[in-house]
Parts: sequence; C-alpha cells; structure tokens
Amino acid sequence: MDRREFLSGMGTSMAISVLPKEEVMAWTADSQIPAHKPNVVLFICDDLGFGDLGCYGSKIRTPNLDALAASGMRMTNYCTANPICSASRAAMLTGLYPQRVGAPGVFKADDTDGMALDATTMANMLHSVGYTSACIGKWHLGRPSAYLPTNRGFDQFYGVPWSVDMEPFSLIEGTDVIEPETDRDALTPRQTARAVQFIRENKDKPFFAYYAFSYPHIPIHASARFRGKSSFGIYGDAVEEIDWAVGEVVGELDKLGIRDNTLILFTSDHGPWFQGSTGLLRGRKGMTYEGGVRVPFIINFPGHIPPGRTCDLLISEMDVMPTVAHLAGASAPQRPYDGLNAWPVWSGAANVIERKPLLYFDHWNLQCARWNGWKLHIARYDYPAYTPYPDTSRKNYMLTHPELYDLANDPTESYDVAHLHPDIVSSMLGSIHRQLPSFPAEVQSAWQISQNFQSPPSMPADSLPLCAPQLARIPVQRH
Repeated sequence: MDRREFLSGMGTSMAISVLPKEEVMAWTADSQIPAHKPNVVLFICDDLGFGDLGCYGSKIRTPNLDALAASGMRMTNYCTANPICSASRAAMLTGLYPQRVGAPGVFKADDTDGMALDATTMANMLHSVGYTSACIGKWHLGRPSAYLPTNRGFDQFYGVPWSVDMEPFSLIEGTDVIEPETDRDALTPRQTARAVQFIRENKDKPFFAYYAFSYPHIPIHASARFRGKSSFGIYGDAVEEIDWAVGEVVGELDKLGIRDNTLILFTSDHGPWFQGSTGLLRGRKGMTYEGGVRVPFIINFPGHIPPGRTCDLLISEMDVMPTVAHLAGASAPQRPYDGLNAWPVWSGAANVIERKPLLYFDHWNLQCARWNGWKLHIARYDYPAYTPYPDTSRKNYMLTHPELYDLANDPTESYDVAHLHPDIVSSMLGSIHRQLPSFPAEVQSAWQISQNFQSPPSMPADSLPLCAPQLARIPVQRH
C-alpha cells in the first residue's frame, strides 16, 4: 500500500466542528427506524488490524467482507474504547467505558470475577424487547459461572472463556465444559456451524447473534482447509477463514430470506499484536495510538444503509449498543450510555456529528483523548504495554507539554502541533477535567497519583519518560 492508497483508505475529510460548550450530542438530521425489529448479527475479531481486509487496502483475500462493504458502509474512523481484549468487549456490549463496569484490563484465567454483574449488556437489552440471543466464540468477560454469557442476558453460549493463548482452553456450552481442551484448529468451522444453526432455528423471530472469533490472536490457528493457502502465512490463513465464516453466515441469511431484515456488523476488538497490519497507523495492541484503537467497521443492512458508502466521521464502539437499542425499540438502561445513537450517520440521514472528546485509558490511567480529527496525548507510561520492564510497577507520567496531533492531515501521529492550536488543547483539556469526576474511584485515585509523576520539560514529543535522565542534556526548542 502506497501513501496515496493509505490516505484514500483512511478517509481524510473528517467533519470538524467547534467543541460544544454543553458537550451534548447533536445531529443534522434523523431517520426512521425499520418497521420490524431487525435481526442483529455482530461479528468481532480478536486482534484484527485496520489494514487487514481487502476493502481496507490489504492483499489478503476477503471477498465476502469486501462485498458487505460494497453493498453497505465502511467506516474509516471507527475506534474501540480500549486497545485490550476484555475492556474493549465490555465497552461494545454495554455502551459504557470499561472502567465504569469493572473491566479496565484483561481478565486472567485465575480471576474470580468479571465484568460488573449490574451492567446491562446488549443481550439483556434485546431480551427485554423479545429477542433470542446467542454468544458464539470468545467471551473473555469473566469465567466464573455467574459471569458467563447465559447469566448476562444470552440464551445460548457455545464458545471459549478467554483468549486462545490462555489455559485451560475449554469449549463451553451454556455453563458446562463439554471439552476440557478443545482443538484450536477446528474453532472457526465448528463455531460457524453453530452460528448457522442458531440462525436457522430462530429465523421466525428477532434474534441477536454475537459471533466472536478467536483469531487472528496468537497463537494463530486455521483449519486444514485454509492452512497454507493465503500467501501471507498463518495470519493470512486465519483472516481468510474468518472471511469464509462470514460468507457462510450471510449465505444462510440469504437462503432463509431474512437478509433484508438483518443488521450485519463486522469489526475487531482492537488493533493487531505482533503480526497484522495497522494500515500504517502508529502503535499496536495495548497502545492508545491509532494503530491500537482504530479498526475496521463494516455495516450492512439492505434497504436501510445506502450501498457503497465510506464514512469518515469519528464513531466509537460504545455507539453500537445505543444504536442497536434505537433500532430494536428498547428503552435506555438506568446507567446513561457513554456512546451515542449513531443511526442517523449509519443510515445516511446525517453527515455531521458533535460529541465530547472520547477518552482513552491504559487500565485506570487516562492517556489521551480523541475529538473529531484531533488527538491529545496528556500522559504516558515509562514502559509501553507488552514489553519487558524491570518490575511490575510501571509508572504513568503526566506530560508537561500535552501533545496534539491533527489526524486529518497526520493520521500517523507523527507531528506534535500543540503550539499551533492552543485553543484546541485548552478546549480538550477542559472537557477532560469536566468528564473525569464521573468515573469510578479507581480512576480518580490513578489520576491523583499520576500528578506526582511529571515528564521533564525537556522531554521531546513522543519519547518515553524512562529516558528522562538522558534527555535532560538534550536541548529542545519549545514554542
């Protein structure tokens, strides 16, 4: 992919507006919801990058997903709420920042809890208006029985409790372990068959199928049918098998004659880890740079989503829950959403959206904020995520000079322009300070502790605080 292709795929014509003083959502228009409750099929991959699909510039063959994008909408500025598995999935299924529902990081095999039991999931919400639902594939929001999908609003669960690199890697149905150690090679075809079966059995009533792939997370596997066939190694094999799986599910919707009343969504929980393409974006999984949080998002809903559209507006994964609630005619939960009802944008009725800056955390620590085409970094750890460091206590440093990146013109976050736009910096900092008091006590505590660790004034933009002693002797021009 050359730079011209990259910028075309990214979408550089982001709508920019003045930060609203009231910080409330605003739309230029609205559109009617479908006459009948739509079926919802939500595909989510594990560690798939922004640049890993054909319709996003990859040479990996993804004809089924490319066709969904061509007959629906492809988003170029869709961002997850967190660059880590459990946290991102919690945000997707609740419409809330993961810090609000006790899921700031990754749940481990020996954890005795999971996502907060009082959180309303998408399955809870849809069940309240007559939907039947199934969680198929990876869960990763708590292993104890009380936290498994069938106790979180889903009628069925057929899948695995966590990431493919965790043990024991059991296959679970409902809350029962049916295979203590399941075959990783066979995951995608077996789970696809179950998704097709669920749709077939529930074709006459509104249903929600949440299909969470285990790949291309490492260790990457693919079935014998796809292994070695992609020309891009096992990563490409896994992506091509995911594309096949999507084709199987969509084909069943067509066969049953219910495709026109089915909203299909496809995305990833965050950016790629070691393998995979960020589409030239900076950063990877575990990082709050765009490569860690910006992922593919395809929406397909015949007759309701105009075909062949590319949307460049900033959309959050937290918008999925309130948008689906709107389409299903469900009431909002007691806890207000952090996401917005994005249906006017999805349906093409609106081309401008105003929202307060989205906040990005590393566990409980706020790192940066995104508002339209602007990204403001205000803090940084002394060691990046997923890298060896001397002990278990990384420190979060507040940046003496917050860094501002103009993503519309600099999508790779390469040039700090804070000194050119002090008004944007001031507005975004003000919004951050207004939003923080609404977050849990752990966020407040982490914020106070971070105030004790300030980056040195001489630290160049985008360097790590761990380099501070060496940087003290480097003259840096500040404007």
